[in-house]
Order: sequence, then C-alpha cells, then structure tokens
Amino acid sequence: MMRFGERQMKLRHRLREQNLDGLLVTHIPNIRYVTGFTGSTAMLLITDLEALFVTDSRYVVQASQQVTGRVVKVEESYLKTAGEAIQEAKLRRVGFESAHMTHQQLNALFQHVSGNVVFVPTGEVVETLRQVKEPEEAEAIRQAVQLTSEVFEEFIEEIKPGVRERDLALELEYRLRQRGAEKLSFDTIIASGHRSALPHGIASDKRIDQGFVVCDFGIVLDGYCSDMTRTVYLGNPDSRAREIYDTVLSAQLNCEEHMRAGMENRAMDALTRDVITARGYGDQYGHGTGHGVGLEVHESPRISKTANGTVPAGAVVTVEPGIYVPDWGGVRIEDIVVVTETGCEVLTPTPKELMVL
Repeated sequence: MMRFGERQMKLRHRLREQNLDGLLVTHIPNIRYVTGFTGSTAMLLITDLEALFVTDSRYVVQASQQVTGRVVKVEESYLKTAGEAIQEAKLRRVGFESAHMTHQQLNALFQHVSGNVVFVPTGEVVETLRQVKEPEEAEAIRQAVQLTSEVFEEFIEEIKPGVRERDLALELEYRLRQRGAEKLSFDTIIASGHRSALPHGIASDKRIDQGFVVCDFGIVLDGYCSDMTRTVYLGNPDSRAREIYDTVLSAQLNCEEHMRAGMENRAMDALTRDVITARGYGDQYGHGTGHGVGLEVHESPRISKTANGTVPAGAVVTVEPGIYVPDWGGVRIEDIVVVTETGCEVLTPTPKELMVL
C-alpha cells in the first residue's frame, strides 16, 4: 500500500519551508505520487488544509475511487477551476511547477485570480521527495526489473544474423507485454554493428550482422519503470572488442562496488568515468553514469559530471557506462540499483559477462 497521506504531509512541510501557502502540481507523475491517480489529465492544489484534485468528466469516477484528496470536476477549464480554488482558499503565495507549466498557461491562470496572489516558480519540490523510494516502491521496481530480465534471457536466442533490428525489437516488446508489462518505459533500442556506437540507436531496418548488439529497453509494471542494457557480440570478438567490453564492465563494477549514500553526484559519476578515461576511452564516453528510476524512467537524481547535490539513501538509480566508437561500434552495460548507506543493492540479475552468440 503506497503512503499517499504521508507524502502529502511531507510536501506540506516543504511548502512551509519555502513560505508557500500552496502548490499547484501539474506534472502527472507528481500528481500520481501525491494522490494515487493513474489517469492522464489532472491538476492538484496542495494547501496546508487539503489536497484539491481537479479533473474533467472523463476521470471523475476514477479519481473518486483512487485519489487521496477532494475531487473537483472541471466545468469550463482546468486553469479557471484551479484559479477559483486558489481564490476560495484565500492563498497569497502559491508555488507552481515551472518546468511543467508554460508561459501561456501561467498567463491564463492570472486571469482567474486577484492581484493579491503571488505565483512563485518552484524547482523539483515533489521530484526531490520522489528520489527516496519507500519500501513498497523499491519492491515494485524490483518486480519490473525481474520481469524485464527474465524475458531478455529468454529472448537472446532470437538474435541471429540477417534479422532486422526492428523485428527483434518487436519480438522483445511482444514478449514483455505478453508476460504482463503495462507498456514500454521508452522506445526500445536495438543497435547492431556500427549502429551500436549510437547511444540512443532506436531499432532500424538494418539487419543484424557480426559485431556488438546493444539492447536497451524497459517496461512499466504497476506504474513503476525498469531500464536495462546488455550488449552481446555476434561472431568472434577480436582483441579490441574484448578490451572495450572489459573496460565498460570494469567501470560499471567499480561504481557498484564503491557507490554509497551521501556521495556527491559528480563523485559517483567519476567511479565509472575515471576507469574509462584511464584506459584511453574518455572521449568516447559522452553521457552520464546514470539517473533515477521510478514512476518515470528518467528522474532525479542525475549522476553525471555536471550534476549537483548528493545521492540519498533509498534512491533507485541506473549504472550505465558506455564506450562508443563512431563507424565501428559501442558497448553499454546497465543495471538498476538501490543506493544504501553502505553501498548498493543490484536489482538487475542478468549476467554481465560478454555473451558471444
């Protein structure tokens, strides 16, 4: 059972710290986190006294069954209803999710409140709460990861010469849905041969041939995401291929061995980056080490060389270093882990030794 009441109390505490009378939440994953709503359209006004949930006729019944809070039906527009609620509650300083509200929407909201209301752009207020996963959330992610891994290990036999990347992706996605996935958490990446050097090489019409095949995919199960990458080799890998694969694996294992709660995001990123750079491939590793996973497949915290802050205990993150050599190929290996005070718990069970097919 998710703890929506506790989450709302924590959010109210954050609002008091920022001297806010209320917060207008417009990002659907944040609304789900705070209320339990699984639909696709809503707004939420959190005040010190209540959680006011605004939705339209399509979702009123669903919201009344799911939502922790008072449900209000939209009559004309979402922003008009939200503005009227702000007026009725006599709020003066109201935060809004600046990353999830357009300038046009904010101007429209102004039309429905008096001049006494001050709207304050907020950063990742709800997202910061979401970083630390409750035990129930970690278990939901564990189940999604387990299903993803099981299906991949059965799917590997389908990777054969002459098969199109797109057809492999279709087969993998079908098996995932057949086993219970609600949907994919992102577009499946199947990138083979020289295309494996594309970090986000969405499956194409290219036919599989000798070389690396990067498989990066994930699902949504009970609202929570998985994300995993394994790289296999079709044919007989030469010394360069083995060296690059071993470098990526060494970097990933180094991070998983030494990461722990309280580390700076940048320091955690350095656990992979320093290994790859020391072996001469730093210029071929352009992305960050990882990111948070939860209701969204990419969420806070970010683990990169430019990220600020520290990684808290209870965060669920990816560890996914890679090396990408243009016109030759690339390797990425990705696990999901739970960060703890003393290290991490690796959730992804699929073996990481180089699989040669």
